[in-house]
Amino acid sequence: MSLLNSTKYFIRFVFLQTVLTTLTIWYFDAYLIGSYVRGYEIIINNLYEDRLRFFSFIPKDLITIDLFLSFFVFIFLIILYLTNFYSYVNELAFTTNRSLLDEFFPIYLVWTSSFLVFLQLFRFTAVSRSYSILFTFIVPVLLVSFRNSEFISTLLGRNPTREKYISFNLEEDSIFRELRLLKLRDEIKSYKTQDKKDFAFYKNLIEKTNQDNQINLVVFYLESVTSLSSEFEKYILNTNKKILLISNNNLEFNSKFIFRHEFISNKNLVYVNNDIQYGSKFILKRVVDIVFTVIFIPIIFPVVLFSIFFILATDGSSALIKQTRVGLHGREFSMYKLRTMRKDSHSDRENLEEFNESGGPLFKMKNDPRLIKGAKFLRKYSIDELPQFINILNGSMSLVGPRPLFPEDNKYFDEHYIRRLNVLPGLTGLLQINERNTSDFNIWYKYDIEYIDNWSIFLDIKIIFLTPFSLFRTKTKGK
Repeated sequence: MSLLNSTKYFIRFVFLQTVLTTLTIWYFDAYLIGSYVRGYEIIINNLYEDRLRFFSFIPKDLITIDLFLSFFVFIFLIILYLTNFYSYVNELAFTTNRSLLDEFFPIYLVWTSSFLVFLQLFRFTAVSRSYSILFTFIVPVLLVSFRNSEFISTLLGRNPTREKYISFNLEEDSIFRELRLLKLRDEIKSYKTQDKKDFAFYKNLIEKTNQDNQINLVVFYLESVTSLSSEFEKYILNTNKKILLISNNNLEFNSKFIFRHEFISNKNLVYVNNDIQYGSKFILKRVVDIVFTVIFIPIIFPVVLFSIFFILATDGSSALIKQTRVGLHGREFSMYKLRTMRKDSHSDRENLEEFNESGGPLFKMKNDPRLIKGAKFLRKYSIDELPQFINILNGSMSLVGPRPLFPEDNKYFDEHYIRRLNVLPGLTGLLQINERNTSDFNIWYKYDIEYIDNWSIFLDIKIIFLTPFSLFRTKTKGK
């Protein structure tokens, strides 16, 4: 096992030890013993008696219920780690179904047998039997959720089983379609080419498919190819997607990057996961989003409510609108906004194109005739964007990220700028804290790519704290 994997296992062990010990002690006090105060006395007396008979070398002061529960959790985790079904999820392993039930039952059996043996061995005889049975289910569910990030990611808005992929030269009956990486995802399209080194063919189809579909993974079967062109190698690394390369030969690369290599069925498999916001990174980002949103909602709610009354009084219903935008990996979603323009104003955009002060997919006018009278104030301080906290809570947007654009704007994306779809779109971002009033799409491009290349949780938090200051420092025309 590599040093990196060993470190991951150790950190997870310490984390699980802390969480399970805290949970077990709390559950013991609240339910297993509960209001039966004499139960503590019975168990302690049993432990003192056993100490005299079996482990008198342990000081009497250390004979506590909490210490024994902690020791039990430690031994259980050692046993669990010695099994082969609680290792990290192997994306390149073969799987037969998508059910979590197969993961749950082995863990349930190990936990339940260990827990009941512990209660019997150390004579924890005063515990509630019904709550003991319930506890045998609680911990395995927790362990399954912590085994990999997929379950938690699903709860937080990103379900890996709904991800999509395209493949090149992979036969319909290929054994590699049974890999967990592919089995849990839906294939959009399978392409074929005679020349396995036609990298321009691959690139063009990836770009074409990516503009109209949500793609998370690209699979290549390269047969006897031994290396990629430098340009194509750089390209697939910059797509910020999961890449699986299957070849008869051991692939050699021009640059250094992190990848995983497996030799399966006489084929070399190279797996590159450059998905920026995936797994634990996605979970951390969603936790930050949810925590800050919960803090901000009581503050912004009166402002939104007042704005809604203003719009209703000025221009009638409805004050809250939904617009179709493009989100993470090309998934379309409904974005919420306060209506600051006359009804159906987006359809008038084509007639006003000659007055557009911006380029690319942006449309900005200094005195836009579509605006509701008095609504400039709402746009000046981005109050019309505040309903997007709904999108942040449901996981379609983040507090920080590139601004989401309309589906028809995808035609403006080149092979570089399409990368903006590989992170969650945001309410604010580097653009908003630097040049939020710009009408130059190249400035958008610069800040969006800078954000993608340097993304981290700390950068998100920094942008969140700087955003309020940018609101009063600059003006915005908004899209």
